[in-house]
Amino acid sequence: MSSDTPQHITIEEQGPRDGFQSERKVVPTERKLEIIDALADAGITRIQVCSFVHPTRVPQMADAEAVCLGLRRRPDVIYSGLVLNLKGVERAVAAGLEHVAASISASDTHSRKNTGMSLGEAQGRYAEMVRTAKDAGLTVRGGLQCVFGCRFEGRIDPDAVLDLVKRHLDLEIDELALADSTGMADPRSMAELMGPVLDLAGDRPVILHLHDTEGRGLANALAAIQSGVRFFDTAFGGMGGCPFIKGATGNIATEDLVAMVERMGMTTGVDIRAVAEISRSTEAFFEARFPGSMHRVLGNHEIKVVL
Repeated sequence: MSSDTPQHITIEEQGPRDGFQSERKVVPTERKLEIIDALADAGITRIQVCSFVHPTRVPQMADAEAVCLGLRRRPDVIYSGLVLNLKGVERAVAAGLEHVAASISASDTHSRKNTGMSLGEAQGRYAEMVRTAKDAGLTVRGGLQCVFGCRFEGRIDPDAVLDLVKRHLDLEIDELALADSTGMADPRSMAELMGPVLDLAGDRPVILHLHDTEGRGLANALAAIQSGVRFFDTAFGGMGGCPFIKGATGNIATEDLVAMVERMGMTTGVDIRAVAEISRSTEAFFEARFPGSMHRVLGNHEIKVVL
């Protein structure tokens, strides 16, 4: 790695939201709160705890307000919620959150399936969402989904993405998040896009949300790190996926990213063994096998693990 490789990688844990949203077995509110607490105990300093969406579309998130009310908040942890419309912003404010992720899609077709709005409509309403959140004193993470490709439309024009990035930044969002929602990115496309994006963002943090649908999640994360990205979304065990994208799979696994970057001499502040235990216990709850790797490796005490 070059000498300008960042020494610290900041992780936002998305398991309680993105990780759970596609699961049919509903996670009780108290169990969600226990998991959020355990993630904070493990050194995670940013946790997306819920999304404010209609419960008929995403039943797993029906208890968003109850989760926010039950949070045992820590001053060193940012608790955030995903909002997709103005109603979601209003609910987040009422629930007492101080940080929201307001997100629209770079794909018109995905936007229609995900929110019931065209991209043009979503852009107009997005600006109102950001203004409302900022007026309420919230920190706003402005996001774009399907940045590297859409299963319905194929490749998304990078110039169109950069235009959307500029529009987001002009709204004075506090952070910029780009999502490879479909897992269609590759290291070259990652490097080609992230350079111009980081230049546009300036001092504002740029966060990557990478799904591992085609198995390139960690390779894309490495390409992004080499381009200068220091913030990543992950989900314990590699959970996650969008209910409205056919074949969508999970985020890059928290444990897998932590293991890779710390082996390379960077730091995360995350107790990887504690996160792995959360993954294994949640696998048992769902009676499922999560796609991540390191939580199983760390659970096999006959295998020597060097971190």
